[in-house]
Amino acid sequence: MYELWRQKANCIYEDELLEIANNKQAIEDHFYQLVPFGTGGMRGKLGAGTNRINIHTIRLVAEGLARQIECQGEAAKISGVVIAYDTRHFSQEFAYETAGVLAAHGIQSYVFSESRPTPELSFAIQYLSAYAGVVITASHNPKEYNGFKVYGQDGAQLTPQLADEVFEHMKTVEDIFKVHALTKDELFTSGYCIEVLEKLDDAYNAALKTLVHGDGKKDVNIVYTPLHGAGLVPTKRALKEAGFTNVHIVNEQAIQDGDFPTVKYPNPEETLSFEMGIALGKKVGAELILATDPDADRLGVATLNVDHYQLLTGNQLGALLLNYILSTKQRLGTLPLNGAMLKTIVTSELGTAIADSFDIQTINTLTGFKYIAEKIAEFETTGEHSFLFGYEESYGYLAGNFVRDKDAVQIALLTAEMVSYYKEQKLSLLDVLNSLYQQHGYYQENLLSFTYEGIVGQKRIANIMERFRNKKTIEIAGIKVIAKEDYKVGFMYLVNGEKQALSLPKTDVLKYRLQDGSWICIRPSGTEPKCKVYIGVRKDSETEAFEAINNIEEYMIKIIN
Repeated sequence: MYELWRQKANCIYEDELLEIANNKQAIEDHFYQLVPFGTGGMRGKLGAGTNRINIHTIRLVAEGLARQIECQGEAAKISGVVIAYDTRHFSQEFAYETAGVLAAHGIQSYVFSESRPTPELSFAIQYLSAYAGVVITASHNPKEYNGFKVYGQDGAQLTPQLADEVFEHMKTVEDIFKVHALTKDELFTSGYCIEVLEKLDDAYNAALKTLVHGDGKKDVNIVYTPLHGAGLVPTKRALKEAGFTNVHIVNEQAIQDGDFPTVKYPNPEETLSFEMGIALGKKVGAELILATDPDADRLGVATLNVDHYQLLTGNQLGALLLNYILSTKQRLGTLPLNGAMLKTIVTSELGTAIADSFDIQTINTLTGFKYIAEKIAEFETTGEHSFLFGYEESYGYLAGNFVRDKDAVQIALLTAEMVSYYKEQKLSLLDVLNSLYQQHGYYQENLLSFTYEGIVGQKRIANIMERFRNKKTIEIAGIKVIAKEDYKVGFMYLVNGEKQALSLPKTDVLKYRLQDGSWICIRPSGTEPKCKVYIGVRKDSETEAFEAINNIEEYMIKIIN
């Protein structure tokens, strides 16, 4: 395979292939598999080889999508595919490569002429009544990564069935180097590609305005950083048109640059990504700091705490937003009796307690926003519930169902409004959060990530999962296990020997429930070479909660290693 790539691959990969010529381990890493493709599309390191994101692997997955669309008939080809991209290296080039492959099959595409967020792509699919959508992004991954994410005609990530169909078509491609793609010049003369931007920006912004709850004061002093990504234009506009005019942009991080030169990782979950935002916040006296990742589907928030800024976790911001949305709707008399809140099984149970206090049902899903989107679609079909809010601990939230994926632009707007509302009551976000803890108990959560790269790492992650799956665990950190949920086989095993069927789809996840109400969840990441361990506790005081979670963390680190 390596020699074949030396002979046939695009010349831009010549130097990289030559560099690894005598490195057997490097060659294996570049070629031991095709970058995995699933419901979240594919994501991997940029570079040469089948296990990298490059022109050839992009064309291959675009060919699989094109063949799947062809099977749906002429109407699907005419409805076409909306294509967006973030600010990463080669994102725009890969977007037009995708359009070129689709055009070779006579399939219409609508390509954003500038980088735009993933949630705007989700919105655009529905707005244009397209058959599918593609966004070229690796979300919050390091600069070495890129990816190809596919969405269905409902604006949500592909269902497992559709993802399987695309992958099966990919496997029928006999030669990855013979996938035909129109050049950019050919593309625009073919009539199969239309560039889009302003009309969709306007429509998306109009939808965002429907989330604003009133005409209250908007005098919040805000700092916003897009972390060199695609969030700047829609986020800045949404805030301004909602009345938030005191917004300061971190100019150095407003520059779109795939190297993300001012941060180690362009991830708003990382404290270091807030350094420049906090520095500007201190200079201008900001009350709120907002940060979006490169494709603006994740939002991080720091709030002023007397004389310093405190970063909120995804669980904390989610709980605050949920409480704000439900209390506001209750105050305005618009809280539906059949309302439901959606969260993932690794997200804090504080949200459940808050929803219960409003008589709102909580429905748990597997990890991944595609499952939340799936439930929203189900509600619309059955009418059983009205969607109110959905979130996951990894800084992903959704309030308006005109998007079917997490949306940092929506949540930046709602967070600013929430801060403004509480400011009128002389309350900070931390005041409200502490009030929620006093009412419902002190919830603490943490995530441990263990990185194992390459084929050896892949095997190690699988071994960790099997070791936990096959071992009868009686205690964790000295606390009795009362149940083990094994989502791979679809059963929950109780301490008394009974087993109960789980209602969620089968997947490689284990969750332990402990006697004191704590829980631990273990899963391999779907987008990174990591084994992830989620921990959640609830105690009567903050001190007890920190002690409990630290004890479990120490135990799990020791066991994993």
